[in-house]
Amino acid sequence: MLTVPPDDRLLADAASWRQDGYGLAIAVVIRTWGSSPRQPGSLMLIREDGLLAGSVSGGCVEGAVKEAACQSLSDGKCQRLDFGVADETAWQVGLSCGGEVSVWICPYQAMQDGLLEDVSTRLSQRQSVHLYCDLTDAGGLFGASPDDHDPCHDNAILPDGSSFQFTLKPMPRLYLIGAVHISQHLTPMAMAAGYEVTVIDPRQDFANPDRFAGVEVIPSWPDEVLNQADYPLDENTALVTLTHDPKIDDAALVIALAAPMFHLAALGSRRTHSKRCMRLRQAGYDDAAISRIEGPAGLDIHANTAAEIAVSILASVIKARRGGNTAKPL
Repeated sequence: MLTVPPDDRLLADAASWRQDGYGLAIAVVIRTWGSSPRQPGSLMLIREDGLLAGSVSGGCVEGAVKEAACQSLSDGKCQRLDFGVADETAWQVGLSCGGEVSVWICPYQAMQDGLLEDVSTRLSQRQSVHLYCDLTDAGGLFGASPDDHDPCHDNAILPDGSSFQFTLKPMPRLYLIGAVHISQHLTPMAMAAGYEVTVIDPRQDFANPDRFAGVEVIPSWPDEVLNQADYPLDENTALVTLTHDPKIDDAALVIALAAPMFHLAALGSRRTHSKRCMRLRQAGYDDAAISRIEGPAGLDIHANTAAEIAVSILASVIKARRGGNTAKPL
């Protein structure tokens, strides 16, 4: 059985498996070239009873990785696997063209003591975690302090080839202000893209959990929710307002503008956004702060329906998270 939870949850699963007494190995993608659906730092767990979680490719090398992991669990030693896929066979294994992927397999016997539990705890507290694979004959998986972590070589093999360092970040969080029709389309799309979604709307008729299966829906004012420790507004978080009601949307934006979030957006026409900016200026915010808000929300793909608008909003969130500037000029 193969499941594909977000990478930040995998080591929590690994910690739970170890607490239940299972042996396991962790496979880490340490290098890719060409077409690869999984980037360096991606993880897969292999439990001693054959259960798999996560992925190191589009499905083309998992079988070989599982077989090698069983050997590592038997002898307690790490090993490196290098795979190449030719262009003419790439489509058969889920790649758009040929490529290479290198995977480091580390059994639990070669992991730093207490590492899985520590990583699980820190990720649950929405802290990023630095790790490194020792690629020498000694082998192993270890935690690294920020002082020992070189950001210039994140998710990469160090120049001397001795280790691969990578960072696990908490699952990105998306707050949707307004339990509206667009939110109903946007929520499953965002979840499929790997976002933890929370819908906030003080209007009881809208904030009905039956309209949002499997999603946390909070029937409260956003400023009451977003001031709580359980709902942090950190650099791994985005917020989009969707109600068109200034009393609700502005309450969320005022809180969000004081936080280091990677993306803020507000739905509405350019005229509506101009009025929103004016209200925020009157509340004491300067143009530099207000320019962080993408308005109207979403990439300009000439979206018309609620579903299309949801696609444009999610595309903009993804672009911002991956390093693109999505804010529109004031």
